[in-house]
Amino acid sequence: MCYPLAGFPQLRVCCDFINYLFHLDNICDEMDDNGTHDTATEVLNALHHPYAPSRPATRVGRMTRDYWRRLIVTASPGAQQRFIETFDLFFQAVTQQAMDRKSGAIPDFESYIAMRRDTSGCKPCWALIEYANNLDLPAHVMTHPVINGLEEAANDLVTWSNDIYSYNVEQSKGDTHNLIVVIQQQYGLDLQSAVDFVGDLCLQTIDRFSMLREQMPSWSPQIDRQVQIYVDGLGDWVIGNLSNCFLASNECCGHFKRLIILILPTSC
Repeated sequence: MCYPLAGFPQLRVCCDFINYLFHLDNICDEMDDNGTHDTATEVLNALHHPYAPSRPATRVGRMTRDYWRRLIVTASPGAQQRFIETFDLFFQAVTQQAMDRKSGAIPDFESYIAMRRDTSGCKPCWALIEYANNLDLPAHVMTHPVINGLEEAANDLVTWSNDIYSYNVEQSKGDTHNLIVVIQQQYGLDLQSAVDFVGDLCLQTIDRFSMLREQMPSWSPQIDRQVQIYVDGLGDWVIGNLSNCFLASNECCGHFKRLIILILPTSC
């Protein structure tokens, strides 16, 4: 549902990347800042030098080179550049997350929001919207404040809803990189009040996305058509992510209008 208009080769690459991103996120969660730095070096080297004669030393490096070689066959230069730049931001953020995890630090609300927009991995996925739909959008369009605002709103909706769904498992492992934990810490709220707070933020962000969409500027008929496809892709991603979360929840819990979640015991 996240890339509904993609052709088969593009959809295969997108699916491979999403599975790879889940794996990468899981292994980075177990690393310290040195580990994430080394992983970043391996991944970014594979992206910058996909046809280097030497074979990547790690499995994640080889996986990176595999999907990247397929992606660059049809991806526009701009989409490739945005993918690499935003993946670099992802690694900078997960390295900071590892440092916070080591020190036990919980960031304040604003700092967390900024960092979460990069640790989410959504930004490279936005570049894949361009790739999946064979778009070639110029830099001055992709850096426009309205486009950036729509990207941030979609990112926030994906990540904040994921923070709600993943909270129970994460808290059981002592993981504090979650908006619910940040809200509880900063505002002194109980768990249910913090969840409600995040839910309200999601509703406000839906309104923000809709408002920004109404403010879309016009460039040219050709560019406007591509921008419409790109913005639709952001909305598709939000819906696809929520659908996946609901399906996973329903498989475990069934269909209920009201659900009581039992908090898992802390394992650390």
